[in-house]
Amino acid sequence: MCYKKHWRESRCLRWRKPPWPEGDSMTIRWNIENDLPADEFIDVLMRSGLAARRPVDERERVATMLENSNLIVTARDGDGRLIGVSRCITDYAYCCYCSDLAVDRKQHGLGIGRELVRRSREAAGDGATFLLLSAPGVEDYYLHTGFEKFETCYGIRRAG
Repeated sequence: MCYKKHWRESRCLRWRKPPWPEGDSMTIRWNIENDLPADEFIDVLMRSGLAARRPVDERERVATMLENSNLIVTARDGDGRLIGVSRCITDYAYCCYCSDLAVDRKQHGLGIGRELVRRSREAAGDGATFLLLSAPGVEDYYLHTGFEKFETCYGIRRAG
């Protein structure tokens, strides 16, 4: 599936300013890529700023993370470069946990993260609650894009 939208024609997103130079258009290819290579995933984590909270120096561990995810939605630019990813674990009926939502910093503000979430939710199904843990400092982004804060969420941190 290919999505091509000129910023002036956008009806679904309200841009504060043109997201790319006037007169230019950007092609984004949206896919479900459950076989995403670890090196590409690590690269977009590095470019997104999320790498500080992920084991990017442990390639085998990252590969295992990807192998055990069953819904990976990607955004690629016109050259095929990975610019965004939503990595989820879902039962497609009741719950979808988004383990990673990463967008290249150079592409922030274009609605790519919002579209990755929308497509992930659509793939998981209407009956699935969509959950994620926010990176520190970006909680307002999620509230602004339709998420609600759950006060009853608990967890046990991993060892090490």
